Amino acid sequence: MTVEKVTRAGAVYVQLREEIFQGALLPGQRLRLVELARRFSVSQSVVREALTRLSGQGLVVATPQQGFSVMTLSLKHLNELTEARTEIEPAVFRLSVRRGTIRWEAQAVAAHHHLAATPITVDGRLNGEWFDVHEQFHQALLDGCGNDQLLSVAMGLRDAAAIYRHWAHPVGHDYGRDVVREHEALLRAAVDRDSDRGADLLARHIDRTAEGLRAVAEGSDSEAGRFDSDPTESGAPGIPA
Repeated sequence: MTVEKVTRAGAVYVQLREEIFQGALLPGQRLRLVELARRFSVSQSVVREALTRLSGQGLVVATPQQGFSVMTLSLKHLNELTEARTEIEPAVFRLSVRRGTIRWEAQAVAAHHHLAATPITVDGRLNGEWFDVHEQFHQALLDGCGNDQLLSVAMGLRDAAAIYRHWAHPVGHDYGRDVVREHEALLRAAVDRDSDRGADLLARHIDRTAEGLRAVAEGSDSEAGRFDSDPTESGAPGIPA
């Protein structure tokens, strides 16, 4: 693959990823190579490369004989993923609080400062930069664990949950959550070296996002249509190991 092709595939990947997260491309929507190639003025092989990368992240589903489509939000997948995250991420955070160096602590503080200074919305639209710095903050909290294998598993689960975190804002409306205070409390637990409190706060932080989406899916016919109860039909990816 040429450098130019890699660059073009990367640009298409970034644009499609943003459109999925923003809701411009809806869960379950077909992604046709010919149409996308024409739209981006690139070859179909470039589009396929971008879609394959998105598929590896669980944002797009590749189905034999049918092509690509945006993943369908699945309650079963959401519940399994949330259970896995609330078991693993708090455990990794607990290790970070116990083992983290002063440098780790400083990096967590800096990441939180960046997050606090970044608006969630810009001109009435979700701010993609906020999600990036939000992810950097959560990774900073886990980075001090001293175990690359556990960190890799935890971050893999976070990657798999990215679509749900993005959809929790326009769909779930956060149900009165004060996310700013939640992040402040997580940082305070890290700085205070209170591993038990930090682990408990992180587990609740993770579960609150899922709670809002569950309530929407179970209580509103118009929004529940965005969810699929059977991930084997929707093509929702499994939990990464």
